[in-house]
Amino acid sequence: MKLWLLTLTVLAAVPKAFSQDAGGALQAVAEMPPCARECLVTSIAKSPSTMNLTAVGCDRPTRDRSPAYIILSDVFGTISGVFVLQRLAYKLWAKLDLGGDDWMTVATVISGIPSTVISSYGVSNHGLGRDIWTLTPSEITRFGLFFWILEILYFVEVSMLKLSLLLFYIRIFPGRTVRRLLWGTFIGSAAFGIAFVIVAVFQCTPVKYYWQKWDGEHQGTCLDINSIAWSNAAISIAIDIWVLAIPLWQLKSLKLDWRRKIGVGMMFCVGAFVTIVSILRLRSLIKFGTDSLNPTWDFYDVSVWSVVEINVGLIWHNGTILWKELET
Repeated sequence: MKLWLLTLTVLAAVPKAFSQDAGGALQAVAEMPPCARECLVTSIAKSPSTMNLTAVGCDRPTRDRSPAYIILSDVFGTISGVFVLQRLAYKLWAKLDLGGDDWMTVATVISGIPSTVISSYGVSNHGLGRDIWTLTPSEITRFGLFFWILEILYFVEVSMLKLSLLLFYIRIFPGRTVRRLLWGTFIGSAAFGIAFVIVAVFQCTPVKYYWQKWDGEHQGTCLDINSIAWSNAAISIAIDIWVLAIPLWQLKSLKLDWRRKIGVGMMFCVGAFVTIVSILRLRSLIKFGTDSLNPTWDFYDVSVWSVVEINVGLIWHNGTILWKELET
């Protein structure tokens, strides 16, 4: 079995062998300089075609987690959309003015629509949750393109979700000091979002090298995607904790009886769950990087947690605001 696999691998890798038998192909490899043989063996070992050959020869099962991801994306996207519609419908029914936080939430959902569509019909249909060696070259390239778009949309949505929450706090907390603090946080969060969107767009030079680099036939350079993801997650969690602490600190200044203060405090504490989700997402970043030999499989977990993080944030944020409006 091993000899058969080696012979087929060499026949697929050495042009000279196309016109010779297996013995001639092996002889051609033997005549190569040591450095050339090392390069050839390394390239063959890492190539998707060789991995596919090995998987078939060893009767490895075909893995596919894409159906679960499609269901997750569609269900969470629908639920978060319903919460936003309920919030807007109530405000229109009660003839309440739409504030900046409402419009920012609408913008977040609008950016989330293409994100959900690409998750279900872009990356999922082109390899996410499957082994890369089971895909065609065009599928791998399209997966890279769609994943690059999802990265950008993720940074946009995370930033806009924070901005929407900050605008809500600015609207309900009248204190001059806290409003200055909130506006400062708003500016910082906006800068955070813009910076990472720009980095995501131009992380590779040329840009298209992001989804073309896998075949080794294109020239270009890329930033360390793992470092980008970790730094974004760390800053995002720090901002979440800071934003969560502000309303809890302001509870003492709200003119509410102790029962309603406890209720409001618990309402804001639910936001801690969103931060916990963001922290749990950090674990999925361990396998997220440019050196992955099986990105369509390795990037599955971070994709799942990103969907959960964004949509849970929308659900909590809109549920919180709707609860407050009904209590008013």
